[in-house]
Amino acid sequence: MITVKYITTFKFWKELFIMTAAMAIASAAVYYFMIPGKLVLGSISGLSIVISNLFGMAGITIKVSWVIMAVNAILLLLAWLLIGREFGAKTIYTALILGPLMEFWERVLPYTRLIEEGQTSIMGNPLMDLVCFVLVVSISQTILFNINASTGGLDILAKIVNKYLHLDIGVSVTVAGALICCSAFAINPFRVVVTGLVGTWMNGLALDYFTASINKRKRVCIISDKHERIRKYIIDELHRGCSIYEVRGGYSGELHMEIQSLLTQEEFAKVMNLIKSENINAFITAGNVSEIYGLWNHERRRNSAE
Repeated sequence: MITVKYITTFKFWKELFIMTAAMAIASAAVYYFMIPGKLVLGSISGLSIVISNLFGMAGITIKVSWVIMAVNAILLLLAWLLIGREFGAKTIYTALILGPLMEFWERVLPYTRLIEEGQTSIMGNPLMDLVCFVLVVSISQTILFNINASTGGLDILAKIVNKYLHLDIGVSVTVAGALICCSAFAINPFRVVVTGLVGTWMNGLALDYFTASINKRKRVCIISDKHERIRKYIIDELHRGCSIYEVRGGYSGELHMEIQSLLTQEEFAKVMNLIKSENINAFITAGNVSEIYGLWNHERRRNSAE
């Protein structure tokens, strides 16, 4: 739960600013690239465009931003109950400000001013609208996932599927998004719907790529006679854990100690600088790890930083 003590911390206000900035980017992508050309990708925003247009055909005017808020309200309850309070609380904030931020862009710079005569969208080409939208939204999603938040909507469904079915988030987004895209047959021609399906697939790939990049760690293996110096540095300075194994050289037959640790790219660079600056003889291998389960001392590192 959010407490008064937590609200007064620098971390809270920093993440609040980051979430607001990220959602300003996401709302701009929806307002300027999706709405003008009725481009329906696999997202709650895309579904909201379909619903808004269907009501419009029935003579009822409902803004897309209103529909987004209504659909997100249902999904936010699911996020709170099924995913977790921190993710749910952050996503509640980001989802609720998406609609108002779209209204903000509409007041500051309506997209009608940017559409040239004879064009139906800002870019004038559905494919270019698609590419621009995926690029801009991917930036927003990357920022939010990095602080355990999301843009809401389809990201919530993806998180639920990811948590309980253990599918990659990108795959979850693609499957759910494809179903939403198919609903666009009610308002858009076949060509536009297929464009949306391609965009959903691209978004899933981008999401998997950026998620893997965010979670990427270095699995570092170091064999050295000065293993104790390296071990103390990892534990006392970097505040990370490590494992030590006894290994025997296949050529020399000599016994050595090997240190294994999972580090961020920045921490790995610090270890390499230590080895270089102190002229430590070592045999080092490092590989990328994109998924970590179980204990990885986030809490200890956070407490040490504070």
